[in-house]
Amino acid sequence: MGSCLEFAALLLTLAALGRNHFVSGGCASKCCKGRDIGCTVTDWRMDRVYGTCYCDDNCFRTKDCCFDYTTECPAQDCVVGEWSFWSGCSETCQPSQRVRLRNVQQQPSNHGAPCPSLEQRAGCMEYSDQQGLRCGLNTGPAFITSMEFDRGRPKHDHYGNPLQPGFCVEFTLESRSPHCTVENRPYTYWMRYITEGFKVCVACRPPAMRNNSGSCQGDGQESDKEAVLRWQAVGNPQCSGTWRRIQKTQDCGCPPQHSFVFI
Repeated sequence: MGSCLEFAALLLTLAALGRNHFVSGGCASKCCKGRDIGCTVTDWRMDRVYGTCYCDDNCFRTKDCCFDYTTECPAQDCVVGEWSFWSGCSETCQPSQRVRLRNVQQQPSNHGAPCPSLEQRAGCMEYSDQQGLRCGLNTGPAFITSMEFDRGRPKHDHYGNPLQPGFCVEFTLESRSPHCTVENRPYTYWMRYITEGFKVCVACRPPAMRNNSGSCQGDGQESDKEAVLRWQAVGNPQCSGTWRRIQKTQDCGCPPQHSFVFI
């Protein structure tokens, strides 16, 4: 009789434990997007404290995630689609810039990587206006990006012919906007190295230099030597500034963090 009672008590204990585990159970089937103060359970936290813990995207910042958050709510990085075709440029040079876009196919969640830039702009200098003058040489800013992101550019044209090598332009940086210094995204971190007073090198080569034009938008070849020219960083339109042209050289001899390429 005693053994039967002990066995019954054991079953009740196991059932109670099972119910308690089901009520808490960490983040299993309870992952929430964004900040959700109702996305809580009572269980062990990552810092080994037992009590209220969270299963929303915000818990990583507040450091109160449940112990199994990373396994039950794996990080989902942002996924973007392919770039669209460049928008056209008219014979009147309006607009003076081309634009291409890409869309977000999956928003980031659970502390995943944020979305990169969804818009890129470039000049229209390979077009001419109705008077035969090339568009965009002095009207718009020079669009630049890090030399690192130029490695994937094509080395041949559409007919398989090798592209011309191009040249380099040296500038003295006059100013930059404060938006450049706060960049911390992996693909825009290079903007933090843009510093006033330093000499920078910018490569002009295909496809930024097209149709044998011999120049890139904003390279200052047709401007006065003392002219203050404008530049803008690709990937963050708020990161921009001015510079003065020093000289044109065959190769870029600046340090990597001060070497850029025209877009």
